[in-house]
Amino acid sequence: MAELARADVVFVGEKHDDPATHKLEQAILTGLLRRKIGVTVSMEMFERDAQQILDNYLAGKVSEEEFLKTSRPWPNYATDYRPLVEIARAHRWPVIAANVPRRYASQVSRQGMTAIDALPEAERKMTAAQFQCPFDDYFKKFAEAMNSHPGEDSKSGGQKDEKKVAEMRAMTEKFYFAQCVKDETMAESISAHFDQLKSSPTKSVIVHYNGSFHSDNKLGTAARVIRRQPKAKVKVISIIPVDDLDSIKPDEFRKRGDYVIFCLQPPKAKETTAN
Repeated sequence: MAELARADVVFVGEKHDDPATHKLEQAILTGLLRRKIGVTVSMEMFERDAQQILDNYLAGKVSEEEFLKTSRPWPNYATDYRPLVEIARAHRWPVIAANVPRRYASQVSRQGMTAIDALPEAERKMTAAQFQCPFDDYFKKFAEAMNSHPGEDSKSGGQKDEKKVAEMRAMTEKFYFAQCVKDETMAESISAHFDQLKSSPTKSVIVHYNGSFHSDNKLGTAARVIRRQPKAKVKVISIIPVDDLDSIKPDEFRKRGDYVIFCLQPPKAKETTAN
């Protein structure tokens, strides 16, 4: 916590549905609170067009009911993300609705990047101004996560297999472009707020919560913040739920973040077979 308090931007990578992870996320905010520094909470879980209603709620201008009615909170908001927002609200910390509206990312996953170019000017502002989507290590990890291997030679060499590989590559690229749209937009949101903090006389840290794929290995959103703010002190935390804490092989995970935290995930429900 002492090192995080000296950072400029902290990424907290999570598995969205893990209860222990969300308790740790709250602990990070309370730990920074005890160090009496300024904090900005940034969240993948809210989209840019919800920023105004989010600001109004934090300022006490609207009720929580009205806020939730129009901000499109995630289904697990009440149990997992509300505590983060309420900590920020209680201490008058800003909260960044960092993500791109989901409908635009969905359009990109179907149509490619041309979907962004076709947006009206007012809607275009809901996405990052610039995008970089290189076919780098991040793309390779993304393709692996989709259980696809774009560009791999067909073992059989058959025409049908080559066509299938090409189709899989095209689909993977479109989904990857949608991922980049999210990463670039979140990074731009964080970077813009960091620029505002540069003129502040007091120390402040931005804590961004996202799915771990967006920040593990300092790729994704983290890499795009570093590209925009090369002098910023960026730290990455990766929280990894496991079935057994005693069987962890730490060396397999060390590169995921500056800090890697393992937590015990709930036991899986036993499967029952209907008679």
